[in-house]
Parts: sequence; structure tokens; C-alpha cells
Amino acid sequence: MARLKPRLKVGVLASGRGSNLAALIEAAADPAYPAEIALVVVNVKGAPALQRAEAAGIPTKLIEHRAFPDRKAFDAALDAALREAGIELVCLAGFMRLLTPGFVEAWRDRMINIHPSLLPAFPGLDTHARALAAGAKFAGCTVHFVRHETDTGPIIAQAAVPVLAQDTPDSLAARVLEAEHRIYPLALKLVAEGRVRVVEERAEILGASGVAARGAAPVLLNPPEEA
Repeated sequence: MARLKPRLKVGVLASGRGSNLAALIEAAADPAYPAEIALVVVNVKGAPALQRAEAAGIPTKLIEHRAFPDRKAFDAALDAALREAGIELVCLAGFMRLLTPGFVEAWRDRMINIHPSLLPAFPGLDTHARALAAGAKFAGCTVHFVRHETDTGPIIAQAAVPVLAQDTPDSLAARVLEAEHRIYPLALKLVAEGRVRVVEERAEILGASGVAARGAAPVLLNPPEEA
């Protein structure tokens, strides 16, 4: 069946290996997916994310932050590249630069990020080590609209994984990353379908009850009841 409207044009900003970018590229390879990756911008020369995009035939642009006198000038170059490509929504995928308030406001409710914790818990860096140190029984990841304050903004989707007794930061990170690769394409799909709206700084998902088909929503227990 032909699509009723054009796919949403998405620009991805990345700095590193691009594993979440790869998950988005894979999802968007399906013609029925409501978004297309129309541009990938990388700020680090030689970043694997750039190679992933090029291998998929996606337009790319290298904008090295060190070539600019300050963050404002760098963000202006980012903004110009995105607008020149007709980008409608920005996805941050391991983009390791703090964005200026002006850039964030210019793309308000049109820029999303994925963070490796169940926000608002553990914003910032070293999320897995901090979760283990705190004795958390669940960890996970969050996709949210971007606001100027680090790792804040209306939450679109979350995925939780159990913390195991033998976990290290690396083993927990690997399990959370698998969840990231599932939830980021889902969140982008919801936004691209026009099913997400921000109301009083909360993201409401249209048509999503959060309730299982047979009645009550499932409860996740860790440790499980049979332990």
C-alpha cells in the first residue's frame, strides 16, 4: 500500500561508533517506516558513525567542532546543515557535545535523544556504574525530547532491564544497549507518525494505553517472586 504522506526527514548527529544510528538506519530501510534518515552529521573525523552512514548511502557531513571559535559558531554550522537538507526532526545518537540554548530552542520538540538510564535517575555520565553503586534492581534507557538542561525533557519511551547480581558496568551497559537499539526506532516511529504531543512538559502518546490486552499492565519484579 502506498504511503499517504511523505516520510519525515530525519537528521542524526553522532560522534562515535554509531550503534544507535545503525538501528535507526535498519528501521528506516523498510519503506513502510514513517521516517527516513536524510542526513548524518558527525563532529569527529574518522568516527565509525560516518562510515556506517556512507555504507548505507545516506548523505553525510563532517563538521568538526574544533574548527570553530566557540560553541555558538559550531551550533550555527550544525543548524545551517540541517536546514539546508530540509531536516524536520533531529536525533542525537551518541553526540558528545553540549548544545547551546539557542540551538535547543530552535529545534524544540523537534529533537530527541537516547540516554542509557531510566531518567530522571542517573542523568549525565557513568550511568551503569552509578546504578550498580546505588543498588538499583533495574536499569534501562530513555528516549526524550531535548531541553537545555542535560538529560531532561519530556520522556517519549523507556525500556528496563534487570540488574543481575554478577553485573559489571560493562555487562550492564551491553544489556542496556540492546534495549536502546529496540526503543530508539520505536520512539522515532511514534514521533514520525504524529502520535506524540507535548502537554505541560509531558509527552503524551496517542493511542497508547500502556495496558496489556487482557487487562492489567504487567509488573516487572527483580528478584522474581520464585527467587
